[in-house]
Amino acid sequence: MNFKNYLFISAIGILIAGCGSDDKKPVANNTVAAKPALMQPFRFHKAIEVSPGQTYDVVSWGRGSTQVGAFAILHSDSSKMKYTTTTGDLDGTITDVYNADMDLDGNPEILIQSKGKDTVNYARIYAFEFNNNDADKLDFPKLTSSQRKGYRGNDNFYIKEGKLIREFPIYASNDSLAKPTGAKRQLEYSLRSNNFTVKQLSVDSALIKTDQQATKQEVKQPEQKQTVSKSKKRKQTETRKRRRRHRD
Repeated sequence: MNFKNYLFISAIGILIAGCGSDDKKPVANNTVAAKPALMQPFRFHKAIEVSPGQTYDVVSWGRGSTQVGAFAILHSDSSKMKYTTTTGDLDGTITDVYNADMDLDGNPEILIQSKGKDTVNYARIYAFEFNNNDADKLDFPKLTSSQRKGYRGNDNFYIKEGKLIREFPIYASNDSLAKPTGAKRQLEYSLRSNNFTVKQLSVDSALIKTDQQATKQEVKQPEQKQTVSKSKKRKQTETRKRRRRHRD
């Protein structure tokens, strides 16, 4: 049984379960309909309509573990009556999905954010660009050693002016006992020719503290030298006065 048939049967099961409910129960007019719960083994679903007739349903599923599984992007092209599926292995759990056209080529990008955990909480991005019914997987760059300094997860992603912005708090170190410094690191991701580039927008607090300490030391050093030179001058003046008195 392929995935599409399984999804269809699951949807039918949900419909049957809904029809089997007690219809005699009165429903208040001011109640808000609750979001329907996903049937196992599905964990996440979000529908993104990029244009009329072009919808991308992102789902994840898996039994026996909440930290690994799989995802699927179901593309519905209702204008041409074409339906395609893009799948992949999933590390962690999906927290959100973003739609953008970062390289302004008219082809939408679907960005899937997942959250995992080993010694720290971490985030992963699964990125795809869709050209009609073809999906191109994009390699999302990993954090460099300098970008990972003080990183312990808790990432926040959002789209701003066609760029993907990533923010996360900076800790004093990378171990489990590290305390947050109160500062955040902010990275900006751009896309060109299906390749990501990244630049850091924020100035790390660690660098700021180092610069401040260096500046204080530079200010103190001249003052110390000046104090020493004054004391020497005083001693020399007193010595000269004594010599003059002795001569007289």
